[in-house]
Amino acid sequence: MTVELWEALAGGVLIGLGAAILLLLNGKIAGISGILGNTVHGVFGPNAWRAAFLVGLLTPAAIFGVSSAQFSPGLPILAVAGLLVGVGTQLGSGCTSGHGVCGLANGSPRSLIATVSFMLFAMITVYVVRHGAVSWAS
Repeated sequence: MTVELWEALAGGVLIGLGAAILLLLNGKIAGISGILGNTVHGVFGPNAWRAAFLVGLLTPAAIFGVSSAQFSPGLPILAVAGLLVGVGTQLGSGCTSGHGVCGLANGSPRSLIATVSFMLFAMITVYVVRHGAVSWAS
């Protein structure tokens, strides 16, 4: 296996482990968009568990780095993409972690529909960016 594959596998295991620990120890679902949204609005929860969870989520990246991640279109496009993801998580009542990791594990039909939608639109986006009408080169 390549290094990137091991990194992806380790990341997936850590996300699943973090979601399981949060559920077992705190009885909370690890929907990252909801946790982040509440923290931004100043709702930290008892013992500030939301802030602690976010720090724990970011700590491995701070320790191990983010590898060789590159985003060639630049920061303005990345900022717009981030805002669109935020709008999407509000419209979809959750994000990939809430629906794809926790919701599917709970057998939620709504999460199944949301996850299939995420995946479908991700595939369409990759196809359009790589083969279609979008060109990032000036």
